[in-house]
Amino acid sequence: MIRLLLADDQALVRGALAALLDLETDLEVVAQVGRGDEVVDAARACAADVALLDVEMPGLDGIAAAAALRRELPACRSLVVTTFGRPGYLRRALDAGASGFVVKDTPAEQLADAVRRVHSGLRAVDPDLAVASLTVGASPLTERERHVLALAADGGTVAQVAAEAFLSEGTVRNYLSAAIGKTGARTRAEAVRIAQENGWL
Repeated sequence: MIRLLLADDQALVRGALAALLDLETDLEVVAQVGRGDEVVDAARACAADVALLDVEMPGLDGIAAAAALRRELPACRSLVVTTFGRPGYLRRALDAGASGFVVKDTPAEQLADAVRRVHSGLRAVDPDLAVASLTVGASPLTERERHVLALAADGGTVAQVAAEAFLSEGTVRNYLSAAIGKTGARTRAEAVRIAQENGWL
């Protein structure tokens, strides 16, 4: 029996996934959480074999939760299951240690097969997203540029972003300017949009 942890901030989605996966004779949902920062403790407490992680969750996002699992509970593999099939998310998730990445509209039998593949030590990646990831390529943003652009995405001023990132306003302007140039945007808002659409933020 493969023991599963479901992490998604939408209770309805968690419940639907649990109901579908519990129909499989070799899969058992042993825990459900609604926050990314609850994943490691829950996986440890229930001895989960595979954690199914949404990308966007409070506390920690699913990609950061996958990295935490790899670091703290390497025996528990992670499979990102998300609405957001963005190429940059796929690359970041795999770099963080996730063993698989599928979108939520994946048919139930394919999701169950992805869980089994991940559990057996193989990768399970949505094929369309894999092709898109190769086409789009890696994020051109450095980690600092990505962080500053993510803080700016909420519409904060340069001064607010600088205070939150513990940087000078000049440094923030430089990072934003670099991000705008690297994304091919004309404005900060356009750079944010392009980066979000590609899953770089």
